[in-house]
Amino acid sequence: MKKTLLSVAIASSFSSIPSFAQANEGEELEVISITGSRINRADMETASPVTVISAGDIAAQGYTSVEAILSDQPAIAGINLGSNSNNGSGGSATVNLRGMGEQRTLVLLNGRRMVASGIGADSSVDLNTIPVGMIQSIEILKDGASAVYGSDAIAGVVNIITKKDYEGTEINLTGGMSGEGDGETLGLSILHGLDGDDYNLVLGASYDERKEVKQGDRDYIPEGCSSFIPEGSLDGWVPDGNGGFKERDSCYDYAAESLAQTPNEIYNVFSALQMDLGSDVYWDTDIMYTFRKSNQEMAPQPAAIDLSVCQSYEQGNCLDMGDVLIPELDELEYKRRMTDAGNRIYQQETETYRISSELNGELASGDTWNASITYAKNESKDWVHNSINAVKMEQSIYEHQQEWLSGQPLSDEIIDDVTYLEHNEGGNEQFVIALGYAGETDSEIGYAVGVESRYEEGYYTPDQVVQDGESTAAQQDPTSGDYHVKSIYGEVAVPVTDAWNIEGAVRYDHYSTFGGEATWKLGTTYEINDNWMLRGVAATGYRAPNVSELYGGNTGSYDYLSDPWGRTEDAQILVFYTSDPDLQPEKSKSLTAGIVWDATDNLSATIDYWSFDVDDAIARVDVQNELNKCFSGDLSACELINVSPDGDLDNLTASLTNVGNQKTSGLDLNVQYKFDAFGRASRFSFDTTYLLEFEEDGVDYTGTIGGMTGAYAELKANAMLQSNITDNFDLTYQAQYIQGMDGEYYGETFSTSSVVYHNMSDTYTLSDQMTLTAGINNLFDKEPEEVMGGNDMGTVPEVYDVIGRTFFAGLNYKF
Repeated sequence: MKKTLLSVAIASSFSSIPSFAQANEGEELEVISITGSRINRADMETASPVTVISAGDIAAQGYTSVEAILSDQPAIAGINLGSNSNNGSGGSATVNLRGMGEQRTLVLLNGRRMVASGIGADSSVDLNTIPVGMIQSIEILKDGASAVYGSDAIAGVVNIITKKDYEGTEINLTGGMSGEGDGETLGLSILHGLDGDDYNLVLGASYDERKEVKQGDRDYIPEGCSSFIPEGSLDGWVPDGNGGFKERDSCYDYAAESLAQTPNEIYNVFSALQMDLGSDVYWDTDIMYTFRKSNQEMAPQPAAIDLSVCQSYEQGNCLDMGDVLIPELDELEYKRRMTDAGNRIYQQETETYRISSELNGELASGDTWNASITYAKNESKDWVHNSINAVKMEQSIYEHQQEWLSGQPLSDEIIDDVTYLEHNEGGNEQFVIALGYAGETDSEIGYAVGVESRYEEGYYTPDQVVQDGESTAAQQDPTSGDYHVKSIYGEVAVPVTDAWNIEGAVRYDHYSTFGGEATWKLGTTYEINDNWMLRGVAATGYRAPNVSELYGGNTGSYDYLSDPWGRTEDAQILVFYTSDPDLQPEKSKSLTAGIVWDATDNLSATIDYWSFDVDDAIARVDVQNELNKCFSGDLSACELINVSPDGDLDNLTASLTNVGNQKTSGLDLNVQYKFDAFGRASRFSFDTTYLLEFEEDGVDYTGTIGGMTGAYAELKANAMLQSNITDNFDLTYQAQYIQGMDGEYYGETFSTSSVVYHNMSDTYTLSDQMTLTAGINNLFDKEPEEVMGGNDMGTVPEVYDVIGRTFFAGLNYKF
């Protein structure tokens, strides 16, 4: 009698119920594969926890993007770029498991690596490249998986599985908007499947559009206050209207013109072919192309220029201040909000191509083999409209001093002279060849072995004005580089007894950039009885430095920081980011241990303890922490970030090094319960993550929130109740809980309150062919929590809902 793999490893917050009941005598068991292992088995539970999100649950809750699906998961922490990231996202969306960094979460498409796909030399996958309408399910492996998948899987794996083996035609139409009548979304996807005697072909296309929401259209988003004002200022002095100057006594609201939700348009075509070539040989190919147009909008450029002051013997390229009563200095800083030029508009166009093809077969012994090839490429162009050339601006001020210092609007001729359209280009390329073999011995020991060769390349070329440091925006060097990695791996799953199973994996990767590294994984499951099972996994992991970390050069970034010396007038301070071609890989240790309780056919629960410890982490120091230490007299902290002890921040630097350390641990609890309510089928699920510790480079972030670090709530939870009200009507209620957190800004501490978002939706089946879905998210229009020093909108918009109540509806038609 064989035991059935009914996914004891799957602790799903949505649809799957863990079970390890015995199969009936003679029952034929399906051989399946679960993310986290390359062994296909029907009689071995895997030890790693996996969350599965089905297409049905995605539709029922009105999700229109992969980013939105994943950001709602309790295991997500830190900051994920997405639709509410108006400053610096480049239109990309990312996932950050355990808050360990998006670069430490591996994203797969149909079990194979997805190319990095933002705006060039990217360290992560842009989730916008994968349309929701093509998704069959999403599997989230919340365990270190470097021994199975290689680099980048330190925190876990997200495997997005597209629809295959489909027959017929399916049309999905979705739409939504906020309660304020803006932020409209539209989605249209068409899926068509042809099923022949020896093949199945699926063709799909989709179009998704998301419109903007202005920050100024939300009363709860606070006004910004910038020292860069449209009238201009000289070392804090402004024109008084009488030919003289007075101290600046006003500020500029930069928030009104910025976006709370960034718009995009995404076009996608997709195909999947499965073909039986005979003799137990099969061909499986999927092709995908995605084109994304997106933009962000911010207030006009804040331009700062250091100007020479004419001395008695000078003329020409200097300011002639005459007898104006301002401090007598050789140099003055001129600051102006360039409202005459218009808002900064960041525009991106990205194209992502991917083709993955696999031959696989089964031998007479039942062993299987596979050979696959994957090629993917991402190309991008991005523009920044109404940028300011600092060199031309300085010269223009000298030549047109009266106009610039009058406090009045500038002429069109002056604006045309100093503005330019910034144009940047970038891309990523990936090529993977893999061979694998899996089987089972007579003693039912499952195994898998394989080899893999992977090539990665990335580049980003900023506008020449930016490279030369002649822009009023931060200077940036070009990035360009590549590397090869060759890998060999092996896995084994051993049924020691009917109740006790052991699984292990080992992998060796050799990189052209730094050499070789071996990782291993050891897991076990033990069935105490039909209702209780123990499971655990210990593993090592690593992450190789990516192209941008190795070859990124110097890049300026205006970070949200507080100046302990109190000399800076604005929250954003220029920090120079530097990379290092001599970086070495990160190394990690992880442990997961848990209990699965299969109480009845309708009730089950899992609880897992997890911990991750990353050494030699590739990281930038916490600049704010080092600033505070420098201010307190720690000279080594001053030297580390290139700041003088008296607080000169002109060369503030954050370098990438291998000296970082990251430790985090916590508990995951999942409960699934199926029951009848008034004679109707219902299902309740509860999924929560309790963070015990998150420490990075000696700084404890547990239970904290900050503009640069994001959120590390001690408790996050999702609860969902689904009920079949009538034969053709289903109702879904979901509550998302984020515990309150603490923070500190400019020495002042603050706390956020705990938040609960309530969402409701219903699904109405009109016929076998047509289904309607409608719902409301953020039912009670909960406003975002105020975060002092937040990275935008007075909060952390990647954590809290800044849009408010939204309505959605969808139509699914099959024929």
